[in-house]
Amino acid sequence: MSFVRSPRITVFPDTGTAAAVVAARIAGALQQNPSLVIGLATGRTPVALYAELARVTAARRLDWSSATTFNLDEFLGVPPEHPGSYRQFMEGHLFRHVNLRPERINFLVGTAPAEEECRRYERAIAAAGGIDLQILGIGTNGHIGFNEPGLSLQSRTHRVELKPETRQSNVMLFGGDLSNVPAEALSMGMATILQARSVILLANGESKASCVAQVVNGPLTTSLPASFLQLHHDVDIILDAAAALELEREHRSG
Repeated sequence: MSFVRSPRITVFPDTGTAAAVVAARIAGALQQNPSLVIGLATGRTPVALYAELARVTAARRLDWSSATTFNLDEFLGVPPEHPGSYRQFMEGHLFRHVNLRPERINFLVGTAPAEEECRRYERAIAAAGGIDLQILGIGTNGHIGFNEPGLSLQSRTHRVELKPETRQSNVMLFGGDLSNVPAEALSMGMATILQARSVILLANGESKASCVAQVVNGPLTTSLPASFLQLHHDVDIILDAAAALELEREHRSG
């Protein structure tokens, strides 16, 4: 099911189907442009996508060797080799399954001096020519990357204090103990994300349904950072049926 509006919204019956469609789009973009610059997300949402990308890569013998990646965020104070780091998440779910060159994998380093690390990351994105295709998930509070709701949003890569619900959603990366989840992180800013040439936002599960409906139909507000995707000219929001429940209710009632 599709809703004709901007951003473009497509609903699939289940998470696996949605992941397969997005993986096919990434594979096609990579075949068309071997030097593709891809922005990547972490968290539970893209796990099925990365599994499908690994499968498609093996089946089609996709060549990632000229591609470049930038991940959205990383925990402050957590080294890349830490099992709870987003770097290790990406190694396990995607990087070890594709032939990306190590020097083309770009990641925020949580143990580096924060302000200089943020500036370095912005310079690296600019040097790569910007991000061609940015993959996003969405938190239940409307955050993308680690851009948390607040009175204002940071435009560029920055240090951020994590909301309690964001820390709770990452607790399994740290042995199920909330006290071990860092209180701060580094994240691409909203302007950096919005400068990507194309954006795909994935959402699944009923817990995201209300938030997704607000992103699509609500006002631009810093209390829902993902709402700023309404400003982008090329956004696809890919949902499973559960995440689309509120939109479908509005569609039927309208």
